[in-house]
Amino acid sequence: MTWQVHAVKYADRNARTRADSFMFDDDHAAPHAMDYFMWILQDGARTILVDTGYDADEGARRDRPIRLDPREALAPLGIRPEEIDTLIVTHLHYDHAGGLHLFPNATLHLQEAEMAYATGPCMCHRALNHPFTAEHVCEAVKRVYAGRVVFYDDFGEVAPGVTVHRIGGHSRGLQAVRVDTEAGTMCLASDAAHYYENAFAGKLFPIVADAEDMLRGFDRIISLASHKGLLIPGHDPLVRELFPCHDQAEWIHRLDLGPMKELPF
Repeated sequence: MTWQVHAVKYADRNARTRADSFMFDDDHAAPHAMDYFMWILQDGARTILVDTGYDADEGARRDRPIRLDPREALAPLGIRPEEIDTLIVTHLHYDHAGGLHLFPNATLHLQEAEMAYATGPCMCHRALNHPFTAEHVCEAVKRVYAGRVVFYDDFGEVAPGVTVHRIGGHSRGLQAVRVDTEAGTMCLASDAAHYYENAFAGKLFPIVADAEDMLRGFDRIISLASHKGLLIPGHDPLVRELFPCHDQAEWIHRLDLGPMKELPF
């Protein structure tokens, strides 16, 4: 089975430098923009959402405004939030799980290690808890009590042709998503590689729970894709240059047919 895959941009943050993206870099002062994405997997009969983005209230709290409400961003694909029943949460950081409440009927697919990390003693430290928002984590806990979380311990199959793989590094239970597509096997890396440069140049992202896991993770996500053009990083604006735009929405890009040109790496 092959899946159609779209990247849906809902926000960006352009007042950044390379110091915000790479722990050790030769030009920390240079500008370095960031895009914020959700991903949609469709096989004709089924729709799977990968991550939720965050809403305007969270954007205001963090002074990181969004361009589109996640629900509005998904509308050109014919997706109604209440109809989403399968939601892969790559990790519980605010920009990936900040919209859980927007998809009230979804069952979450999450790594055991991520829930343990986000609710455990590490969250007593501001250096580790700042990418999380307690209300988002509590929403995930409520889904546990409602019987609507499927947990994985490293590897799991969400649907035929869609598997999750714990990578760790950026967050203790971060998972990547492997998807069978017409162009080959794709790896939605999420924040296992914020940018292509993280993975292909082995550069650590500054928000890191375990540096060794992050570095090992670069090799693993590369190996999960059929070729490097099918590795999709979590926040790289270059994705929008490499993949074709939706004909009715400039913020949506189709990934499953492969990139339009070679990666510059």
